[in-house]
Amino acid sequence: MSDESPLIRSLRTAVAAVPDDVPLRLHLAELLLDAGQGDAAVGEAAVALTHAPGDPQARALMARAVGGPVAPVTQAPEPPVTQAPEPSVTQPPAGFDWRAAEQEVGDAVPPRFAATGDTAEAVADAPAYDIEAPGRIRLADVGGMQEVKDRLEAAFLAPMRNPELRRLFGKSLRGGLLLYGPPGCGKTFIARAIAGELGASFMSVSLSDVLDMYVGQSEKNVHEVFRAARAKAPCVVFLDELDALGAKRSRSHHSGLRNAVNQLLVELDGADGDNEGVFVLAATNVPWDVDLALRRPGRLDRTLLVLPPDEAAREAILRYHLRERPIDSVDLGRLVNVTDGFSGADLAHVCDTASETALMDSARTGTVRMINTKGLLGAVRQIKPSTEAWFASARNVAMFANDGGTYDDLLAHLKRKRKL
Repeated sequence: MSDESPLIRSLRTAVAAVPDDVPLRLHLAELLLDAGQGDAAVGEAAVALTHAPGDPQARALMARAVGGPVAPVTQAPEPPVTQAPEPSVTQPPAGFDWRAAEQEVGDAVPPRFAATGDTAEAVADAPAYDIEAPGRIRLADVGGMQEVKDRLEAAFLAPMRNPELRRLFGKSLRGGLLLYGPPGCGKTFIARAIAGELGASFMSVSLSDVLDMYVGQSEKNVHEVFRAARAKAPCVVFLDELDALGAKRSRSHHSGLRNAVNQLLVELDGADGDNEGVFVLAATNVPWDVDLALRRPGRLDRTLLVLPPDEAAREAILRYHLRERPIDSVDLGRLVNVTDGFSGADLAHVCDTASETALMDSARTGTVRMINTKGLLGAVRQIKPSTEAWFASARNVAMFANDGGTYDDLLAHLKRKRKL
């Protein structure tokens, strides 16, 4: 670079300032070629051709630099200018193969019309709700709560597991069960365990899946739920938060919701289809707000109180939520004794709170502090059981609105806990 002439250096500076000046760059390339710098000349000619691909001087200079013949540059003749015909609607020329043309452009142009016939019917028949395949969760996976399991076995599961006895006593392979109790006590998990015990598919339905702003659509949605369940029988239909989906019609000001409850009654009766193999489970925190017609015989006629976890269940829940956390000599027995009345969600909150406290202490001191019994007991003192508010309201219902002994099991529990 230091042996270059002052003219070449000046031209380099000029080309750097005006990089798209093709004649100037070609002049630099010619000087480089004359000075014996063929590679540099090829580079400059190549850049010139990127700016002017058809420039004859650039092509000739490139040919000289690489030592090849100069390719002649020919100018393509311009097509004659013709007047475009006026657009008109005419028939295609005779013999034009439309089918061949359609196949040729089929991959690039989407069809103009939706598919009909069998394809449309298949789309219409596709289930609108997610139905889970039979799961592996069983009642044995539910920690403790033996009384609940025994009642489920006697009142619901045993007849379903014994087809011979069921036929002998005229028991239909259908049924409805309402789970009620304080929030966060595992009603949904128990429903999944029942589906696992029955080897049945599982479909969870909430108010948002059913209620629609258009007239008649809510009833249609309820019908579609049961139609899909019948197609997948045996199937457990789990109606979550039944007090919202099946609220008392006398208190409902929404006509769509009242009509949805009416349709739900029709489906539970099997008036529009055979419900053999369809098991309806429902869960609610406030059964006294559920429409009474839903709890008549043949519908959700069996009721099961799901109470806060007992000692065995509390120990299982604590073990589960602490299983992947750094703990140090945690006294589970002591924790179980001081968490009577805590729901499963409350126990999970206790573990989360103790974990957050240990994390903050570790970050502040720079030394990892394990989760210990003291930290967990401190979290228990900070958290008030969420079930207390529920029992406060349920107590009045059990005492003064226990028509037909619906809440006898709740009254018995309150007496054992001396809350009456």
